[in-house]
Amino acid sequence: MTTISSGGEPAHATADREVVISRVIGAPRELVFAAFTEVRHLSRWWGPDGFTTATRAFQFRVGGEWDFVMRGPDGTDYPEWITWREIVPPERIALLHGESRDDPNAFESVLTFEPAGEQTRIVMHTVFPTKEVRDEAVEKYHAIEGGEQTLHNLAAYVAELASKGMES
Repeated sequence: MTTISSGGEPAHATADREVVISRVIGAPRELVFAAFTEVRHLSRWWGPDGFTTATRAFQFRVGGEWDFVMRGPDGTDYPEWITWREIVPPERIALLHGESRDDPNAFESVLTFEPAGEQTRIVMHTVFPTKEVRDEAVEKYHAIEGGEQTLHNLAAYVAELASKGMES
């Protein structure tokens, strides 16, 4: 049996364009999902270490957009844009992420939230339009380290929420 990617091509055809990052987070998936889908939470943890996130627009629904700016530790602003393609609470989110709505190098990500007892395993599976775009994201923008740091920040934030007894 051949696995087909969301783009309709055999999954092995995308292997050189993929980045997959995962982490087990010590909280129920409903709380982890809420932290990932509500703008009041996102601004508290989104991005690699030392980055801040300022939202310009946010509509969490299929076809909705998140328009935001990430500011790096050196003061550089990075405009970002996400459109939500699929939302299956609290299991899955599919999105398209780029610098703007018309970014030719925008990439697709699928996030899954899997229960692991009282914890949640989150998997971010990203497919870039080309191997070169993936390689640039990994080498120039440190996408793997940044993704791992972002999930670490999510885990720390959710732990803080859980310790305060907040469900979302």
